[in-house]
Amino acid sequence: MPKYCLNYDSGDYEWIDEDGYSVDQGEYVYNWDDSEYRQEEEEERQREEEEEQSFWQDDDDDNW
Repeated sequence: MPKYCLNYDSGDYEWIDEDGYSVDQGEYVYNWDDSEYRQEEEEERQREEEEEQSFWQDDDDDNW
């Protein structure tokens, strides 16, 4: 799903998907602010790490 991001080349905000495709221009752009996508990826990575740690901590509590 595209986000409203700054295209540094045009100086305008445009709807750009995570691969750099500008819906407004109908083509890929290469110099744009992808910080929101990177932040989402980092948050997802952290969630996955926390879930994995929680999974292993739960296993440690089991007495076999």
